[in-house]
Amino acid sequence: MSRIDPRAQYEIIGVEVVEEVDLDGDGSVSERIAQPGDSSGAPLSGLRGFHPGWFGAVMGTAIIGVAASLNPGHLPSLASSARVTGQIMTIVSFALALGLVIPYLGRIFLHPEAALADLRSPSVGALYGTLPGGILVLAATFASVGPTWFAASTVHTTVAWLDWVGIPLALGVSVLFAFLLFVRAELDPEAVNGSWFIPPVVNIVVPLVLTPLVPGVSPTSARTLLFLGYGFWGMGFILYLVLLTMLYQRLTMHALPHAGLAPSLWIGLGPIGVGSLALLRLAAVSAPVFGIYATSVQLASKIVATMLWGFGAWWLLAAVALLAHYLRSGALPYGVGWWGFTFPLGAFTVSTLALAGAWSLTSLQWVGAGLFVLLVAFWVLVAVGTLRSLGAQRRSALSSPTISFSHR
Repeated sequence: MSRIDPRAQYEIIGVEVVEEVDLDGDGSVSERIAQPGDSSGAPLSGLRGFHPGWFGAVMGTAIIGVAASLNPGHLPSLASSARVTGQIMTIVSFALALGLVIPYLGRIFLHPEAALADLRSPSVGALYGTLPGGILVLAATFASVGPTWFAASTVHTTVAWLDWVGIPLALGVSVLFAFLLFVRAELDPEAVNGSWFIPPVVNIVVPLVLTPLVPGVSPTSARTLLFLGYGFWGMGFILYLVLLTMLYQRLTMHALPHAGLAPSLWIGLGPIGVGSLALLRLAAVSAPVFGIYATSVQLASKIVATMLWGFGAWWLLAAVALLAHYLRSGALPYGVGWWGFTFPLGAFTVSTLALAGAWSLTSLQWVGAGLFVLLVAFWVLVAVGTLRSLGAQRRSALSSPTISFSHR
């Protein structure tokens, strides 16, 4: 018998649904009717329902640029194609970010009550983390692909400016979302979902965008950047471990989430992939700070990163098995959450390729190449689904989903 929860009401694009939301922030719950894309006669009122997770598309697109820049498989004949692919995906990701940031910020400033209601929601509040996440992944992508276009000084300056914007937002969203969960009325354990991993993973991305700034700076600045990198790694990864235990208990002790939340279960790969990669990158630039101990730091980092990768391999197999289980029970309803398939898998792919280089393992390099092919297939599938949905539903496809949970 299927354990998929039939009670969760997941938004089907363009359909009105009822969501229980804490509009007043006092723990009281009230119902509202969500009307995606309702124009109400005002030119910009359609922004009210703009989905807070749209920057997940930026993250999922940009990570392909990072992976392609590593030339998966290390075939000399494909090096040029991999470089061009990385450049194209970098351009696409920046274009997506520029196109999405206006309605994203417009909703926050023009419809703050709707934006705050989503932030307080356990189903979509964590998706606000995709905004700083998208900015920081763009920084990481530009650090990887930018040198093929620009001078090192230009790349350094661009990454630094993106860091100045993305890092405070990443910290702020993670603290604010957790605070709103802490102060709300008691929530049913079944409200726990994979999207809660997004704020932690965004904090774990921070070391990846600080390490490109280390070469060439003063010793004091290098120590500061490494200190912040390790600090954010600990912040994000420990939060991930806390949430991991909550989600594991939720999956084992309760019915599986509705099919609309199936992509969120893949997000658990994100902190693992980014976390292992961040350790390798931090160790690689540690020599000016750790001196004679840098070799030991690099070895320890490689071992810990490999251990994390092992857990990531288990999570990937479990996520594939759960996806197959959902598909046997029926088709997955399209939603913006489908982009949750892309960035986590991309992060694990990049981690695999980095570890293949660290261990000088050709076999692992081919595993990474296989994961890259799977990543591109998922990206094409999600991108086509997004375009078809946008074409069929227009503005309603951009709308915020609603999921109803019972509150004790």
